[in-house]
Amino acid sequence: MTRKSHPVALSIAGSDCSAGAGIQADLKTMQDHGVHGLSAITSIVAETPHEVRRTEPVDIALLQSQINILLESYPVAAVKTGMLPTRMSIIAVAEIFRDKRIPMVVDPVMIASTGSPLLDDGAAGALAERLFPCACLVTPNIPEAESILKRSIGTGEEIEEAACDIAEQYGISCLLKGGHLTQQGGHLDILRHDGKTHYYRHQHLDLPVAGIHGTGCALSSAVAAGLACNHPMETAVEHAIRYVQQLMTTAYCWQQPDGPDIQCLGWPNGHAGQTSD
Repeated sequence: MTRKSHPVALSIAGSDCSAGAGIQADLKTMQDHGVHGLSAITSIVAETPHEVRRTEPVDIALLQSQINILLESYPVAAVKTGMLPTRMSIIAVAEIFRDKRIPMVVDPVMIASTGSPLLDDGAAGALAERLFPCACLVTPNIPEAESILKRSIGTGEEIEEAACDIAEQYGISCLLKGGHLTQQGGHLDILRHDGKTHYYRHQHLDLPVAGIHGTGCALSSAVAAGLACNHPMETAVEHAIRYVQQLMTTAYCWQQPDGPDIQCLGWPNGHAGQTSD
């Protein structure tokens, strides 16, 4: 009996105990796309959408062992990186993928949705210098792009300029997410890929509960899932943006008796289905 296999993608990211972001969000997203998700945990994070209470980086040798055994055992077709909390963890991942031809999506996770920093001092520079050259796509939001370029971004024109500058400076594609900037009731995401600029506009969503996290994780892992299914970059990005919008419109929440309500993206509805060829 011949069994159908699924495309395989690897997430290298932090573990979010609230399951709304990080490795947990990545695996749910990949499964939603018909992709078998593997995970290499970089850090254990005690958090909710409202608070990051503690982070504990994984030992570097253990991090590399997780990645190596998975690459040796599975036909990994795409990789995404999320939270890499230290300079050494960034270098450790870059060392493994420096000479490999596996499409890598880098989500440069620098600051949590709560505003808490997720990188130690010196790690941001290593992220750009060591890991970006291993990637085919980087997916910064506006604050992350400002940190990478050392300048402010406040208009749609500046979003486009920043996406082009990051793509040109590091020789990779750049999807700059404009969710932090509202223009005419909506948001603008810009993909710079193969010398062309692609524009993705979507309406601002007024969610019932303030505070939600994991949108960047879901987006980057959805792109990685699309690449694992051999979709072109533009197709993978366009679908991933639509997918995250669906997750946000179907978000659900729990009422807390002594604190703010907690909201989560709407994965249980199974939006994506099978996307592999």
